[in-house]
Amino acid sequence: MNVRPEPMTTPAPHAPRDTEGVRAVLLAGGEGRRLGPLGRGRLKPLVPYGGTARLIDFSLANARRSGFRDVLLLSQYEERRLMDHLHTGWNREPGFRVHFGPYDQAYRSSPGAPSPVLPQRTRPPERGTADALISKADHVFEGDPSEILVLHADHVYRFDYGDMIRRHRASGAALTVSYQRVERRYVHLFGMVEFDAHGDLTRFVEKPSDPTSDLVFAAFCVFDAALLRRYLTRLQHTDWQHDISRDVIPAMLAAGERVRGYAVESHWEDIGTVDRYHRSHRGLLRRPPTMPLTDLPLTVRPELTPRFVEEGAGVRASIVRDDLVNHGLLDHCVAYPGVRVGAGATVRDSVLLPGARIPDGARLESVIVLEDGTVQHCDREPSAAGTVS
Repeated sequence: MNVRPEPMTTPAPHAPRDTEGVRAVLLAGGEGRRLGPLGRGRLKPLVPYGGTARLIDFSLANARRSGFRDVLLLSQYEERRLMDHLHTGWNREPGFRVHFGPYDQAYRSSPGAPSPVLPQRTRPPERGTADALISKADHVFEGDPSEILVLHADHVYRFDYGDMIRRHRASGAALTVSYQRVERRYVHLFGMVEFDAHGDLTRFVEKPSDPTSDLVFAAFCVFDAALLRRYLTRLQHTDWQHDISRDVIPAMLAAGERVRGYAVESHWEDIGTVDRYHRSHRGLLRRPPTMPLTDLPLTVRPELTPRFVEEGAGVRASIVRDDLVNHGLLDHCVAYPGVRVGAGATVRDSVLLPGARIPDGARLESVIVLEDGTVQHCDREPSAAGTVS
């Protein structure tokens, strides 16, 4: 039986006690292989988004707004590069920081250095999201937290986690999973969830080949910390896939643990492919937009104001920054800082990354123009690419 629990009422503003005892952890190990040229040479969490931010900034901004004082980074792929970026971008202001686990003290001891000397540490390669929790278990469970809030670094949404934490505690559940309704044809890309009439999770299938529900896991969740640790310990002695969605959640369900659902009524997107990346930007340009500019973190050149221009000099229905130099036409585009559009050029339905240069007379449609001039087409084959000429 697949019953969607009643929608949650509008969350009350968070209180400091909502996050007391909760350890927030951020899974940020993606390589971005499915993004083609857009993901090549950069970490997936650092992929630019919306003309204002990078993908990882959304979960961090949500955590800060929800009252968390820090978020523990769980990463391995090019971890040093990611930590350097987050240290200079997020750890400058008091009141909130990204915690780097075994490397955190080195960064704290070198506040003015973007890339301090780090202690040597060896560990086996991670095979799944559960391995990321195990690898830094000393930091995940340090201080005996009551709950673990698990976040991902490639989701676009604005959310206050306080109400979800309050409801999780009130229910006495072992786990509360976020979920959202999507078109049935997209369910196979996600973790499918089904609930009973009381709002308890009855079924969880990662990337089902034949979906029976249109509800999907929105990939952030609240675990009872002691139970999470117990299941991670048990699973290490089995033949498992080292994954939260494929192993930990199904194991809890199979053991009869109570798992609750929390409906995400606001906009939420998983940016897993270049097609979804492009389609998501189209949503920003709709009127009304899927996410207003005020909901996007402003972390890329915040001194340059992002603006939606309905109709202006050479610009139609586009998001631009104050330093745009435009001698052509931008039509339904998102332009990052430093973009230059040559005389007579026409760019439609496209995303122009920081510093992109469009030559005189160019004609581009449904593309992403990368910083180095690579043009990635989005209307047919996501991996197709060329160069602006």
